Amino acid sequence: MLRLALLFLLIGSAFGQTAEHITPAPQAAIAEAWQFSPAVRVGNMVWVSGQVGMGANGMGADAAAQSVLALDNLAYVLSEAGASLSDVVELTSYHVGSESLDAFRAAKAAVFTAAYPAWTAVEVSGLAALGLVVEVKAVAVIGSAGE
Repeated sequence: MLRLALLFLLIGSAFGQTAEHITPAPQAAIAEAWQFSPAVRVGNMVWVSGQVGMGANGMGADAAAQSVLALDNLAYVLSEAGASLSDVVELTSYHVGSESLDAFRAAKAAVFTAAYPAWTAVEVSGLAALGLVVEVKAVAVIGSAGE
């Protein structure tokens, strides 16, 4: 039902609008090498590609650190698109093992404290780079938080 509602919202708010591809400077090299947009905004909707537990100092040391970094990266890309975590309506997370799911749940609880987004957690055998254990992508509707 949420996906159908999002589709109608997309059609209503984005009809006739062009997509804005958003690549924050810190992600430019990886986005070019892997040929993707970290975010795409159409109207008041933003789709954020998978964000992982890597930062300026490299990969997080464990599942907890990677979870925090992945959510920090998500917040940063959303802000570059004119959105925030409070605008997130759908969240999908990918986990290598149950330890990373537990760590992500704890990190998620610290940033999504009310009006939780729809969330799907998927266990996978691996992610794009050796050592990564968490990845998160999101859909946001700017202004949906009612702030």
